[in-house]
Amino acid sequence: MKKYLAELIGTFALVLFGCGAAVVDGKTIPAAVLPDAPLGIGILGIALAFGLAVVVMAYAIGPISGCHINPAITISMLVARKISGKDAVGYVVAQFIGATVAAALLYEFQKGSPNFAMGEYALGSNGWGAGYLGGYSTESAFVAETVLTFLFLFVIFATTSRWGNSTMAGLAIGLTLVLIHLVAIPITGTSVNPARSFGPAIFAGGKALGQLWLFMIAPVVGGVLAALLWHGVFDNEKV
Repeated sequence: MKKYLAELIGTFALVLFGCGAAVVDGKTIPAAVLPDAPLGIGILGIALAFGLAVVVMAYAIGPISGCHINPAITISMLVARKISGKDAVGYVVAQFIGATVAAALLYEFQKGSPNFAMGEYALGSNGWGAGYLGGYSTESAFVAETVLTFLFLFVIFATTSRWGNSTMAGLAIGLTLVLIHLVAIPITGTSVNPARSFGPAIFAGGKALGQLWLFMIAPVVGGVLAALLWHGVFDNEKV
Protein backbone atom coordinates (compact mmCIF):
# COMPACT_ATOMS: atom_id res chain seq x y z
CA MET A 1 0.00 0.00 0.00
CA LYS A 2 2.92 2.37 0.58
CA LYS A 3 3.94 1.94 -3.04
CA TYR A 4 0.43 2.63 -4.30
CA LEU A 5 0.03 5.67 -2.06
CA ALA A 6 3.38 6.99 -3.25
CA GLU A 7 2.23 6.65 -6.86
CA LEU A 8 -1.01 8.46 -6.05
CA ILE A 9 0.85 11.36 -4.42
CA GLY A 10 3.44 11.51 -7.19
CA THR A 11 0.85 11.63 -9.97
CA PHE A 12 -1.14 14.18 -7.99
CA ALA A 13 1.95 16.41 -7.78
CA LEU A 14 2.77 16.01 -11.48
CA VAL A 15 -0.70 17.06 -12.62
CA LEU A 16 -1.08 19.82 -10.05
CA PHE A 17 2.30 21.40 -10.80
CA GLY A 18 2.33 20.80 -14.56
CA CYS A 19 -1.27 21.54 -15.46
CA GLY A 20 -1.40 24.17 -12.74
CA ALA A 21 1.49 26.04 -14.33
CA ALA A 22 -0.21 25.87 -17.72
CA VAL A 23 -3.59 27.05 -16.45
CA VAL A 24 -2.58 29.62 -13.85
CA ASP A 25 0.57 31.09 -15.42
CA GLY A 26 0.62 29.82 -18.98
CA LYS A 27 -1.22 32.77 -20.50
CA THR A 28 -0.96 36.50 -20.08
CA ILE A 29 -3.69 37.74 -17.75
CA PRO A 30 -5.98 40.09 -19.75
CA ALA A 31 -5.28 43.77 -19.12
CA ALA A 32 -8.98 44.28 -18.38
CA VAL A 33 -8.64 41.93 -15.42
CA LEU A 34 -5.21 42.97 -14.12
CA PRO A 35 -3.61 45.91 -15.97
CA ASP A 36 -0.10 45.40 -14.58
CA ALA A 37 -0.05 41.61 -14.84
CA PRO A 38 3.26 39.99 -15.85
CA LEU A 39 3.61 37.91 -18.99
CA GLY A 40 2.74 34.21 -18.80
CA ILE A 41 5.50 31.64 -18.43
CA GLY A 42 5.02 30.33 -21.97
CA ILE A 43 5.92 26.94 -23.42
CA LEU A 44 9.35 26.80 -21.79
CA GLY A 45 7.92 27.53 -18.36
CA ILE A 46 5.22 24.88 -18.71
CA ALA A 47 7.77 22.35 -19.97
CA LEU A 48 10.00 23.06 -16.98
CA ALA A 49 7.07 22.71 -14.58
CA PHE A 50 6.29 19.19 -15.82
CA GLY A 51 9.94 18.16 -16.00
CA LEU A 52 10.89 19.51 -12.59
CA ALA A 53 7.82 17.87 -11.06
CA VAL A 54 9.15 14.52 -12.30
CA VAL A 55 12.63 15.30 -10.98
CA VAL A 56 11.52 16.15 -7.45
CA MET A 57 9.09 13.25 -7.23
CA ALA A 58 11.68 10.82 -8.61
CA TYR A 59 13.96 11.59 -5.70
CA ALA A 60 11.07 11.74 -3.22
CA ILE A 61 9.20 8.52 -4.03
CA GLY A 62 11.61 6.73 -6.35
CA PRO A 63 13.04 4.62 -3.50
CA ILE A 64 9.48 3.62 -2.52
CA SER A 65 7.70 2.85 -5.78
CA GLY A 66 10.14 3.61 -8.58
CA CYS A 67 8.17 6.80 -9.34
CA HIS A 68 6.24 5.67 -12.40
CA ILE A 69 3.43 8.26 -11.94
CA ASN A 70 2.30 7.33 -15.45
CA PRO A 71 0.25 4.30 -16.60
CA ALA A 72 2.26 4.11 -19.84
CA ILE A 73 5.43 3.62 -17.79
CA THR A 74 3.82 1.02 -15.55
CA ILE A 75 2.45 -0.98 -18.49
CA SER A 76 5.82 -0.73 -20.21
CA MET A 77 7.55 -2.04 -17.10
CA LEU A 78 5.05 -4.89 -16.96
CA VAL A 79 5.84 -5.84 -20.56
CA ALA A 80 9.56 -5.70 -19.75
CA ARG A 81 8.92 -7.99 -16.74
CA LYS A 82 10.13 -5.43 -14.23
CA ILE A 83 6.89 -5.28 -12.21
CA SER A 84 4.26 -7.85 -11.23
CA GLY A 85 0.75 -7.81 -12.64
CA LYS A 86 -0.71 -7.16 -9.19
CA ASP A 87 1.49 -4.14 -8.61
CA ALA A 88 0.85 -2.87 -12.14
CA VAL A 89 -2.91 -2.80 -11.51
CA GLY A 90 -2.42 -1.09 -8.14
CA TYR A 91 -0.08 1.50 -9.65
CA VAL A 92 -2.41 2.37 -12.54
CA VAL A 93 -5.46 2.74 -10.30
CA ALA A 94 -3.49 4.96 -7.91
CA GLN A 95 -2.18 7.08 -10.79
CA PHE A 96 -5.65 7.76 -12.18
CA ILE A 97 -6.95 8.64 -8.73
CA GLY A 98 -4.04 11.01 -8.09
CA ALA A 99 -4.51 12.77 -11.42
CA THR A 100 -8.26 13.16 -10.88
CA VAL A 101 -7.84 14.59 -7.39
CA ALA A 102 -5.24 17.06 -8.70
CA ALA A 103 -7.59 18.19 -11.48
CA ALA A 104 -10.39 18.63 -8.94
CA LEU A 105 -8.16 20.80 -6.77
CA LEU A 106 -7.05 22.83 -9.78
CA TYR A 107 -10.72 23.39 -10.62
CA GLU A 108 -11.25 24.70 -7.10
CA PHE A 109 -8.33 27.08 -7.56
CA GLN A 110 -9.69 28.37 -10.85
CA LYS A 111 -13.19 28.98 -9.52
CA GLY A 112 -11.71 31.75 -7.41
CA SER A 113 -10.37 33.59 -10.45
CA PRO A 114 -12.28 36.65 -11.80
CA ASN A 115 -14.54 35.86 -14.77
CA PHE A 116 -13.80 32.14 -14.51
CA ALA A 117 -15.53 29.93 -17.07
CA MET A 118 -14.94 26.28 -17.99
CA GLY A 119 -14.21 26.56 -21.69
CA GLU A 120 -13.14 23.90 -24.16
CA TYR A 121 -9.99 22.05 -23.08
CA ALA A 122 -10.08 23.56 -19.59
CA LEU A 123 -7.63 22.74 -16.78
CA GLY A 124 -4.77 21.98 -19.15
CA SER A 125 -6.60 19.26 -21.07
CA ASN A 126 -4.91 17.60 -24.01
CA GLY A 127 -6.36 17.69 -27.51
CA TRP A 128 -5.73 18.34 -31.18
CA GLY A 129 -7.39 19.70 -34.31
CA ALA A 130 -9.21 22.92 -35.09
CA GLY A 131 -9.55 25.12 -32.04
CA TYR A 132 -6.69 23.53 -30.12
CA LEU A 133 -3.33 25.33 -30.06
CA GLY A 134 -1.55 24.51 -33.36
CA GLY A 135 -4.57 22.80 -34.93
CA TYR A 136 -2.64 19.64 -35.81
CA SER A 137 -4.29 16.58 -37.34
CA THR A 138 -5.26 13.35 -35.60
CA GLU A 139 -2.44 11.54 -37.38
CA SER A 140 0.14 14.10 -36.21
CA ALA A 141 -1.17 13.89 -32.65
CA PHE A 142 -1.09 10.08 -32.56
CA VAL A 143 2.40 9.81 -34.07
CA ALA A 144 3.80 12.51 -31.79
CA GLU A 145 2.41 10.92 -28.64
CA THR A 146 3.58 7.46 -29.66
CA VAL A 147 7.12 8.40 -30.72
CA LEU A 148 7.75 10.80 -27.84
CA THR A 149 6.52 8.27 -25.27
CA PHE A 150 8.78 5.66 -26.90
CA LEU A 151 11.79 7.96 -26.46
CA PHE A 152 10.72 8.82 -22.90
CA LEU A 153 10.58 5.14 -21.94
CA PHE A 154 13.84 4.38 -23.70
CA VAL A 155 15.57 7.01 -21.55
CA ILE A 156 13.90 5.58 -18.43
CA PHE A 157 14.99 2.03 -19.20
CA ALA A 158 18.53 3.14 -20.04
CA THR A 159 19.14 5.43 -17.08
CA THR A 160 17.76 2.94 -14.56
CA SER A 161 19.57 -0.06 -16.05
CA ARG A 162 22.83 -1.63 -14.93
CA TRP A 163 24.58 0.67 -17.42
CA GLY A 164 22.94 3.83 -16.11
CA ASN A 165 23.84 6.20 -13.29
CA SER A 166 21.15 5.72 -10.67
CA THR A 167 21.98 8.96 -8.85
CA MET A 168 21.39 11.00 -12.02
CA ALA A 169 18.44 9.03 -13.41
CA GLY A 170 15.76 11.31 -11.95
CA LEU A 171 17.36 14.40 -13.46
CA ALA A 172 17.83 12.80 -16.88
CA ILE A 173 14.23 11.57 -16.96
CA GLY A 174 12.88 14.95 -15.90
CA LEU A 175 14.94 16.79 -18.52
CA THR A 176 13.70 14.37 -21.16
CA LEU A 177 10.13 15.31 -20.25
CA VAL A 178 11.07 18.98 -20.61
CA LEU A 179 12.34 18.32 -24.14
CA ILE A 180 9.21 16.35 -24.98
CA HIS A 181 7.00 19.24 -23.90
CA LEU A 182 8.97 21.73 -25.96
CA VAL A 183 8.11 19.71 -29.07
CA ALA A 184 4.61 18.47 -28.30
CA ILE A 185 2.82 21.32 -26.53
CA PRO A 186 1.68 22.96 -29.81
CA ILE A 187 0.58 19.58 -31.17
CA THR A 188 -1.34 17.97 -28.29
CA GLY A 189 -0.54 19.98 -25.19
CA THR A 190 1.73 17.00 -24.38
CA SER A 191 0.37 13.96 -22.67
CA VAL A 192 2.70 10.92 -22.91
CA ASN A 193 0.74 9.95 -19.79
CA PRO A 194 -2.85 8.63 -19.83
CA ALA A 195 -3.50 9.65 -16.21
CA ARG A 196 -2.32 13.22 -16.82
CA SER A 197 -4.85 13.47 -19.68
CA PHE A 198 -7.66 11.71 -17.83
CA GLY A 199 -7.87 13.98 -14.78
CA PRO A 200 -8.41 17.33 -16.55
CA ALA A 201 -10.61 15.81 -19.29
CA ILE A 202 -13.08 14.42 -16.76
CA PHE A 203 -13.80 17.95 -15.54
CA ALA A 204 -13.47 19.76 -18.87
CA GLY A 205 -15.81 17.39 -20.73
CA GLY A 206 -16.69 18.24 -24.34
CA LYS A 207 -13.92 17.82 -26.90
CA ALA A 208 -11.30 17.06 -24.26
CA LEU A 209 -13.29 14.06 -23.09
CA GLY A 210 -14.17 13.01 -26.62
CA GLN A 211 -10.51 13.01 -27.67
CA LEU A 212 -9.29 11.23 -24.56
CA TRP A 213 -9.07 7.90 -26.39
CA LEU A 214 -5.90 8.97 -28.24
CA PHE A 215 -4.11 9.80 -25.00
CA MET A 216 -5.14 6.45 -23.54
CA ILE A 217 -3.79 4.48 -26.50
CA ALA A 218 -0.84 6.28 -28.13
CA PRO A 219 1.36 6.61 -25.00
CA VAL A 220 0.78 2.95 -24.15
CA VAL A 221 1.72 1.90 -27.69
CA GLY A 222 4.91 3.95 -27.50
CA GLY A 223 5.75 2.57 -24.07
CA VAL A 224 5.19 -1.05 -25.11
CA LEU A 225 7.38 -0.61 -28.19
CA ALA A 226 10.17 0.76 -26.01
CA ALA A 227 9.77 -2.16 -23.58
CA LEU A 228 9.94 -4.72 -26.36
CA LEU A 229 13.05 -3.10 -27.81
CA TRP A 230 14.79 -2.77 -24.47
CA HIS A 231 13.90 -6.23 -23.17
CA GLY A 232 14.57 -7.95 -26.49
CA VAL A 233 17.79 -6.19 -27.54
CA PHE A 234 19.50 -4.10 -24.87
CA ASP A 235 18.58 -5.96 -21.70
CA ASN A 236 19.64 -9.29 -23.12
CA GLU A 237 22.26 -11.25 -21.19
CA LYS A 238 23.61 -12.62 -24.47
CA VAL A 239 24.54 -9.13 -25.68
